[in-house]
Amino acid sequence: MVSNKELSSQLQETLMLQVPPIAISVAETVPEDAPNYSGNAPAGCFFWQEAVKGAFATSTADHELCAIGVHTHNLAAPSSAHEGELTEVLGVMAGMNYVREEDVAAIPVIEREVAHVIYSPLKDSPLPPDVIMLFAHAQQSLVITEAAAQVDNSIPPAMGRPACAAIPQAMNSGRAAMSLGCCGARAYLNELTNDVALWALPGAKLQAYADAISTFAEANDVLTKFHTLRREDIDHGKSPSIRKSLSRLQG
Repeated sequence: MVSNKELSSQLQETLMLQVPPIAISVAETVPEDAPNYSGNAPAGCFFWQEAVKGAFATSTADHELCAIGVHTHNLAAPSSAHEGELTEVLGVMAGMNYVREEDVAAIPVIEREVAHVIYSPLKDSPLPPDVIMLFAHAQQSLVITEAAAQVDNSIPPAMGRPACAAIPQAMNSGRAAMSLGCCGARAYLNELTNDVALWALPGAKLQAYADAISTFAEANDVLTKFHTLRREDIDHGKSPSIRKSLSRLQG
């Protein structure tokens, strides 16, 4: 069985990721090698960026500055203020027609109650990851979406608000999901720049995704060279056959 460290290296090297793959696990108890988070996070999505530094564990209290994140992660025993906070933020969004009442039911939520969420670099994950998070630009996402479509036998969704819903989407469906983030995540995460999207991959199929990504990355590299040479010929007034373009590529 390929280790998480090997799979992390495979993904990072194949895709040339700027941010290493992040592991996200839900757990009833905190593993010994994951210290409790000690900072003040504006939202659960902030932990994806913090996880680059090393493993840590969170509980409901660590997420409560974002009522939406507490909701999507079905976090256990939220504070008495949670329902009021959630109602208020949804009310503000409804007033802008950003999230209508009927939209709320469509937002994915982790199906079981969650006591703790553990974050870490994939290579150092103290638990089998439920979800792997990737930060990827458009060219990297091209490879990921082609690989995921083959592994999952379905086209991965492109999700918008809220960014944290990508985690329950991947966990509940067992299939990859791309998130374009949300205005909150893009405000809180330095790594989520305008050219970057997020990918949530179910941990149970990580090796299949990694192997497919390697295959599609190599194929894209070869085919990009093929099409580049073909464009050069066409720009010079030629009308090359596929055979002639392949011959030029091989030459």
